[in-house]
Amino acid sequence: MRARSSLVALAAAIPLLLAGCSDSGKATVTSSSSGKPSNSAGDVLVVLPDDLKLQTVDNVVPVVRTSKVSPALTQALDKVSAALTTADLIGLNKLVDVDRKAPAQVASDYATSKSLATGVSGGSGKIVVGAANFGESQILANLYVLALKAAGFDASVKPVTNREVYEPALEHGQLDAFPEYVGTLTEFLNKKANGPTAPAKASGDLAATVAALKTLATPKGLSVLTPAAAADQNAFAVTKNFATANNLTKLSDLKNVKTQLILGGPPECPTRPFCQLGLQQKYGLTFSSFVSLDTGGPLTKTALKTGKIQVGLVFSSDGSLGTL
Repeated sequence: MRARSSLVALAAAIPLLLAGCSDSGKATVTSSSSGKPSNSAGDVLVVLPDDLKLQTVDNVVPVVRTSKVSPALTQALDKVSAALTTADLIGLNKLVDVDRKAPAQVASDYATSKSLATGVSGGSGKIVVGAANFGESQILANLYVLALKAAGFDASVKPVTNREVYEPALEHGQLDAFPEYVGTLTEFLNKKANGPTAPAKASGDLAATVAALKTLATPKGLSVLTPAAAADQNAFAVTKNFATANNLTKLSDLKNVKTQLILGGPPECPTRPFCQLGLQQKYGLTFSSFVSLDTGGPLTKTALKTGKIQVGLVFSSDGSLGTL
C-alpha cells in the first residue's frame, strides 16, 4: 500500500511483492514502420486479473488485541469486511487521493451507503484504532470506528506511521485494532519470528495464508478477524484500449498478444520471482525489453498511457484505475 503497507512489509518477507513487480501497458497497439508499438495517450489503466495466482493475497483484514475481542466488536468489524470489495476500495481511494476529500468524510458517506452503523450493538469500553500514514489506511480505520461507535464502543482513530511502529503498539496495548493486509502482515510476523530468510508463509491461497497469519498472531496476543474481499496487492496493468484491442480479460491472455511487449517497473523487477521472472516462468510471457521506473507510481502510469511500456506494476486498489 502506499509506502504502502502491503508492499513494505512483504518485501521483508521475500523480494516478493514489494520490490518484485513490474508495470505498464499501453493503449491500442499497432505496428509502425519502425516495428515499435504505438498507442493513444491518456487512456484509462486497468488491472488484468492474476488468474494463475502469481501474487500473494493481500486482503484487508481487521487485527485486534485478543483481550479486546468480544461478540459485539467482532460483529461490527465483520460487517465492514462483508461490505468492502476491491472496486469499493478503488472508488474510496479515488475520492481521497484524486478528488482530495477527507478520509473521515469519505468513510462516513460509505458507511451510510452500506448501512454499516445499523444492526450492531452490545459494545462498551474504549477501542483505539490505528491508521497508517496513507489515505486507504485512514479510510479503513474510520470505517472501523464508525461501526464500533454504532455498536456502543468509545472508539477513536490514532494516526501512526509504519508497521515497524504500529505492530508492536498493537501487541503492547497502545492500539487495540488495525486494518491490516493478510499477506503483508503474515510475512512481517513470519520474518520477525523466524528470521529474514525464513520461507514464506503467505501465498496466493487466501484461506491458507489467513491460517498461517492466525498461527503467527496468536502468540503475540493478536486475533485475526474475517478478511474482506477487498484487496490491495501488487498487480499488472495495461491500458483499457490495449486490453480491448487484444481481447485481454486476464493476465494469462497476454501470452496471445502478437505485438511486442515492454515491461516497466521498479529496478529490481527483472530478478524478482513475483515480477518479471514470475511473468516469464508462471505465465510464459516474453518481453522485448524492460524499462526501469517506479513502483506503481506516476512514472509507471505515464509510461503506460504514452505507450512507452505495455504492462506495468500498480497497486490493485489504486484510485486512478478503471475497470475492464
